[in-house]
Amino acid sequence: MINITTLPVATRDVRERIQRRMCGAASASFTPASLISGLTMRKLLAILLISCWASLAYAQKADLIVTNAKLVTLDPASTIAQALAVRDGRIVAIGGNDAVEGLIGPATRRVDAGGRTIIPGLIDSHIHAVRAGLTYATEVNWIGAKTIPEAMERLRQAATAPPASWIIVAGGWSELQFTEKRRPTLAEVMAAVPDNPAYIQLFYSAVLMTPKAQQALGMSADQLPAGITTERAASGDATGWLNGSIVSISALFDRLPRPNFEENVAGTRQFFTELNRLGVTGIVDPGGFSIYPSHYAALQKLWRDKSLSVRVAFSLFAQNVGAEFDEYKTLTPFLPMGFGDDMLRFNGLGERITGAMYNNNAPDAAAKDKFREIIRWAAKQGMTITIHWQEDKSVHHLLDLYDEVNKETPLAPLRWSIAHLDNTSPETLARMKALGVGWTMQDAMYLGGDRIVAQVGEAARSMPPIATALRMGVHVGAGTDAHRVASYNPFVALQWMLDGKTVGGLSTRGPDETPSREDALRLYTVGSAWFCFDETRRGTLETGKLADFAILDRDFLSVPVEQIGATASLLTVVGGKVVYAADAFSSAK
Repeated sequence: MINITTLPVATRDVRERIQRRMCGAASASFTPASLISGLTMRKLLAILLISCWASLAYAQKADLIVTNAKLVTLDPASTIAQALAVRDGRIVAIGGNDAVEGLIGPATRRVDAGGRTIIPGLIDSHIHAVRAGLTYATEVNWIGAKTIPEAMERLRQAATAPPASWIIVAGGWSELQFTEKRRPTLAEVMAAVPDNPAYIQLFYSAVLMTPKAQQALGMSADQLPAGITTERAASGDATGWLNGSIVSISALFDRLPRPNFEENVAGTRQFFTELNRLGVTGIVDPGGFSIYPSHYAALQKLWRDKSLSVRVAFSLFAQNVGAEFDEYKTLTPFLPMGFGDDMLRFNGLGERITGAMYNNNAPDAAAKDKFREIIRWAAKQGMTITIHWQEDKSVHHLLDLYDEVNKETPLAPLRWSIAHLDNTSPETLARMKALGVGWTMQDAMYLGGDRIVAQVGEAARSMPPIATALRMGVHVGAGTDAHRVASYNPFVALQWMLDGKTVGGLSTRGPDETPSREDALRLYTVGSAWFCFDETRRGTLETGKLADFAILDRDFLSVPVEQIGATASLLTVVGGKVVYAADAFSSAK
């Protein structure tokens, strides 16, 4: 149930105490010289006090006021407010329009929301945004394309860049999003971009490469990279598609031309602005394949230039298989847990801790010993760990090791987490709850649910068990795992959380595991903030919290569920600063 209330601004006695602290010292320390008459002294003191009070009154005015809104605070009482005031990057008042009137000064920016819905800024608890930004300016995106001709048109538009430039689609799509319900053929791609080398990646399972692309990389049908195989039709003819694993396809992607530093910076800026357009104000980034320390330079430049428009908490993903521990010990001495500021912060290790335990459902003793050594060390260093684990049937291997470490160093304060695990059981959730381990849950089944249903049948009705996890008190954060394997659109993920339908329209998850709209929104805000120790600072709209919020183009709480995925922000604010404004609010920038 949502309550509609008006919250009071600071009371008079609180304001007076603040004013005494600010002005009292100045007046008390003023000692008149013997040559100044009592009358003159009284005049000077009066001027000083008037000046002090005037300065105080000016300083206490808001930087930004938003009124006439349906403000979904997500506070413990589920309050719906009407207005908020921001000063120095934080919310200083929230309630009815009259609650903020006294905070309006000559320099205050005023935004009339026009009755629109405002939500706390969305936080993706598991997105490979740093890596996505590196190539965003030089890639073609098929997210949202509804037909193969539309996808081909996007390739053609990209080919108007320098002649013979590479055309790269790095993922984030599924054949089921197309009306045709199939992948594009090699002939269709070559017809669209005959003069360009083209590389089309589908998840981490398949790649289409045109002959020009294969030639540029020194490949042929007889000389494919390790782990890559040719896909053949029933007739035996090659389809043009190549199959592989996450490791082999990642290695193949690494052979593509790399954007230069300026393109990295431009792409990162563009991608973060795109996230802002969708109401995202924060991310938790677990690193990823082939993203080395040097690849964080573009992110760090935007941070140094104070140009970051998304708060980033990032993890260290092991790149050197077999030498992971040396890698961590080399890179972390100057990265203590939590190092950074409100915009960029180090958030521990993950999501690959060791290569031997990654996607390994039957780790041997040697793999466990090495993993145990690293996580024991990380716990003693006070580091957070997030780990990629997909199968409930094998997660006991992981949790047994966590139990061992927990006996030496309590894990609950460290906020370790497991990513993915869509088929997790109540027994696993109970073990996670007891350890204080959280769950970052993504919408993988939106693009991949049809395949999963074909594999597991009726069991998919409880995948992922969102409502069970909430009922058991497990910390859950929502996210996307974008952009190679998913869309980065949070509203697509939120719609999927509520209707359980895949991109092809198949209904998978049942009503017993479907959260309410408010619960779903909490998972994408304050729920995700928990994974970077920020739930007391952001994720809800309350006085004292960071002023991160978005004005939406539709009411998330009442619009038909099937329309939620098309939601966008009209105005996005991070720390009181407008980072995105659509035409309707262009004057607010």
